[in-house]
Amino acid sequence: MKSPKKNDKLISTFTKAERVMFLTKAPNSHPKIWESTNSSKSHLFPLPSKIKIIPKAYNNEDNNSTVSTAGKIKRMVLSQDGRTKLNTLPDREFYAYPRFVTHVDDRFISNLTNLYRKYLRAEFEILDLMSSWVSHLPEEVKYKRVVGHGLNAQELAKNPRLDYFFVKDLNKDQKLEFENCSFDAVLCTVSVQYLQQPEKVLAEVFGILKPGGVFIVSFSNRLFYEKAISAWRDGTGHGRVQLVVQYFQCVEGFTQPEVISKLPTDDDQENKSPLSRIMRLIGLVSASSDPFYAVIAYRNFKPVHE
Repeated sequence: MKSPKKNDKLISTFTKAERVMFLTKAPNSHPKIWESTNSSKSHLFPLPSKIKIIPKAYNNEDNNSTVSTAGKIKRMVLSQDGRTKLNTLPDREFYAYPRFVTHVDDRFISNLTNLYRKYLRAEFEILDLMSSWVSHLPEEVKYKRVVGHGLNAQELAKNPRLDYFFVKDLNKDQKLEFENCSFDAVLCTVSVQYLQQPEKVLAEVFGILKPGGVFIVSFSNRLFYEKAISAWRDGTGHGRVQLVVQYFQCVEGFTQPEVISKLPTDDDQENKSPLSRIMRLIGLVSASSDPFYAVIAYRNFKPVHE
C-alpha cells in the first residue's frame, strides 16, 4: 500500500453505513498514528471500533474486586417528546453544506476564550465535540493534542487548531471510539441543544475523560430552531442551564456542575445608542450581545493545579 501524501485525506469506514468516520490531518499539523491491536490486518488508522473498552473503577487496588457504577446513567432526563425536532431529516443532510460563519457574537467568543484560558492547560489533550471551522481556543497556547468532531468535513478541515478530526452523527450513534481515559478535557460549544440522546453522550464523555478531566458545555440563545430538540426550544435561558445541569447529574461520577452566566445589560456600550434602544423597545432585538452560559463538571474530582 502506498504511503499517503502530506495532505491526503484518510478515511476509515465502519461496517454500518451510518457509522462512517473520517480521520484527516488538519493544516500545519502532525497527527499521531493510531496503534493497531490486530496484527492480522495493517491499517494506518485502524478502526477504533476494534478496540474493546473496559471501564475500570478508579482506585489504587485491584479492580477485579471492585464494581464501579461511575459513568452509568442513573436516570433519563428527557421524555420522548422532549427529544423531537421540527426538521426530521438526517442531521448529516442538514449540515452537508459548510457554513463558514460564527454563530455567536464577539463578546460571547471573548468570554469563551477567557474561560478556556482559565480551565485548559498547555499539556492537555482535548476533544472538541460538535466542532466547526473554529474552536475559540486561546491563540497563544499550544495544546498537546486537539481532536475535533463534527458533521461537516470541510468545516473541520479549515480549523487550524485540530491535529485531526472525525465526522460522526451522535444522534445516530453515541459511541465515542476512543480508549478509556484518553482526554484531559472535552468541549462542546453552542451545540448541546441538538443532542437527542444527551444522557448517552455524556456517559461516553465520562468514559474517555481522564480522572479529574473537565467537560465544558457552553451555549447562548442562538440556535437552528428546526434542529434543536423540543425541550430546548420550549425553554428559557435559566431552564436551559438547568437542563444541562441535569444532563451531568444523570451520569454517575461527574462532580457537581459549576454554572457560569454572563448576561447583557443596559450598561453595555452597544446598548447605549438610540437606534439599539428603539429596536429593543419595538421588539426587533432582545439585546445587543449574546448571553453567555457555561456548565462545567469533572470526572470523579476537581483537580487542584499549582
